[in-house]
Amino acid sequence: MNATAMNKPSETNWDRVDALDDSTIDTSDVPPLPKSFFNRGRLRVPPSPVALTLNVDSDVIRWFKAQGDTWEQRMNAALRLYVEIHEASKRSPESAA
Repeated sequence: MNATAMNKPSETNWDRVDALDDSTIDTSDVPPLPKSFFNRGRLRVPPSPVALTLNVDSDVIRWFKAQGDTWEQRMNAALRLYVEIHEASKRSPESAA
């Protein structure tokens, strides 16, 4: 999706959507989820955060702050994903090649 598409106003009738309840939503085209889908799930309990001082480029901070009041949690989530991806690549057989 490009920036132009993101700046267009939504054509969704949000009042109509807000008025829906579960019984009025047609889910007949949604296949049921197999048990294996739920077996892959895992509980994620985040560790307690640690306060620190960190030098970060001003444009990076500006972008995260523009995401809203939870920008610090979003930055933490981005860093966590980075760590998880790199940890997984260390364990991956392809990374040894």
